[in-house]
Amino acid sequence: MTPENRSKWCLPSLRGLSLLALACAALTLAACSELGSGNASSYFADTPPPPAGFLRWSNGRSPKTIDPARAAAAPEADIARAIFEGLTDIDPETLEAIPAAAESWEANGDSTVWIFRLREGLRWSNGADVTADDFVRSWKRAADLVPRAPHRGLLETIAGIESRTGVAALPGQTNGNAGALSKLGFQPGVQSSITAVAFRAEPAAEPLPTETEAAPVFGAVAWDARTLVVTLKRPDPEFPKLVAHTIFRPIPPVDAGLGEGPLTPTTVTNGPFVISEASPKIIRLTRSKTYWGRESVRLERVDMIAAETIESALDAYRAGQIDVITNAEFSPVLLKLLLPYDDFRRTQFAALNFYEVNASRRPFNDRRVREALAIAIERERLAEGELEGSTTPAFSIFPFGSAAASNLLQDKMRARELMRNAGFENGQGFPVIRLVINRNDTQQRIARSIGAMWKESLNVETEIIVLEAAEVERARASGEFDLIRRGMVLQTPDSHYNLGAIFGPRFRSPLVPEPSPSPTPNVANGGNNTATQATPTPAPAVISTEEDALYELTAIPLYFPTSYSLVRPYVGGFAPNSFDVQLLQRVSIEQGYSPAGAIAPDRTDK
Repeated sequence: MTPENRSKWCLPSLRGLSLLALACAALTLAACSELGSGNASSYFADTPPPPAGFLRWSNGRSPKTIDPARAAAAPEADIARAIFEGLTDIDPETLEAIPAAAESWEANGDSTVWIFRLREGLRWSNGADVTADDFVRSWKRAADLVPRAPHRGLLETIAGIESRTGVAALPGQTNGNAGALSKLGFQPGVQSSITAVAFRAEPAAEPLPTETEAAPVFGAVAWDARTLVVTLKRPDPEFPKLVAHTIFRPIPPVDAGLGEGPLTPTTVTNGPFVISEASPKIIRLTRSKTYWGRESVRLERVDMIAAETIESALDAYRAGQIDVITNAEFSPVLLKLLLPYDDFRRTQFAALNFYEVNASRRPFNDRRVREALAIAIERERLAEGELEGSTTPAFSIFPFGSAAASNLLQDKMRARELMRNAGFENGQGFPVIRLVINRNDTQQRIARSIGAMWKESLNVETEIIVLEAAEVERARASGEFDLIRRGMVLQTPDSHYNLGAIFGPRFRSPLVPEPSPSPTPNVANGGNNTATQATPTPAPAVISTEEDALYELTAIPLYFPTSYSLVRPYVGGFAPNSFDVQLLQRVSIEQGYSPAGAIAPDRTDK
């Protein structure tokens, strides 16, 4: 029996199936997988590819907006990235900043002033020039939006944009991970509380003035049509990663089609694709005729297909009507069903669940105590037990980090030794730990499990205090806790920004050997003003790097959520990553592919 026939025989329609029926289907699938283990491949659905240059992508429900400043998450953010291009993009495979509308950039010595040089010949889809002033105008607009833009905090790194508080997501705007994140205690859209690297394509044509001038009220200035100068409030050596976010993408002077009404194909854009058709079920994108990199875009058409449920998306995938599924909530039963298949992908999602430690209180101001609590936790047991395999253990601060994290592996003997050295042998004299968590069934189970681990390993007691979300924030602000549960969805691979968001006042920018002699670096000097970063010796409880955070442990990482996708084997360039960021201009359809057991169609020119 071929894999294709096996798939048809084993898989009934998923629409409307009960959990019990799905569980039975999972067992049947497991048996079928065993029967076909001798075949070269095993896919949940193995069908021929669509015509060349045509991708069908289901990435959640119908989008509410295509405004890049209002795009809180997928599917809105996916579409915004396809039709609007920012200064930089994030490489899906490396998570490094790569050139987009900006062909080059550089910074002064302390990474507080950045120069971006735009490509020559950038055009809007209506033929008008894209200029540096389009970025300045768009950033000002995003900062002033009412209701508040979902990720306005990213803009607040720029001088002249004041910080604001408030709800960070538009009413009713959710993403496919929202349900899973909610179960894990995250609140989607709401944040809980080196040397500057120069990328140069070629020397700039004209040098900027080097005399010292007063800093502008607004920190983004169009020096000329192709030069954007950005002044930051604080150093950020990874700022090019930050500006890859959709909120930094420009919109045309007349933002037709970006309102809250029905989506239309009249929107003027500057990205690799334009909207050619729009309906509640399908947003059709076609390759832009004015995009600077048009010749490198391999897809002619992308259909963004809305799916109200994961069951309807899976039915369409099995029927060969969809090539990629992302941004969907997979139940534990569905995860077991899909796990054996090669087209099913699991990726650590860019969100962290952790316990913040009140290091201003004794005995938690002792780093040995914090480390003992951290390494007494068996994270693998949490992930596979209480969290039913829907997460991965967090042995670092970032799921995309490179910091060595072996010190967070459970080590009961060392944990007991640390407590003994801190004066609390066998838990004697140690106060009851006041652990504050939000009212969430999953978080309560996790807290009880961790409390039991601390009791077993360290002989300490834990009082679990369950509060509503607003009460948790008040307790954190007042310091009325020993440990408090926090969850943060990371919006950027800019680790500098993320450390500041997680650790607040405890975060300190890395030191640089000398300040820049001018607030405006000379972009024509071939990058010779790039300095070498000093290696600081941080004061206790001051965080400058992920390594510092893993040493101080004022935040004890617990787990990372997981995102899931189905990607057909003939789809090239669709790389899973922690941010679910894709560059559609890199994606292609392999026409030589044929399902196992089938004969490849003759696609040669007659």
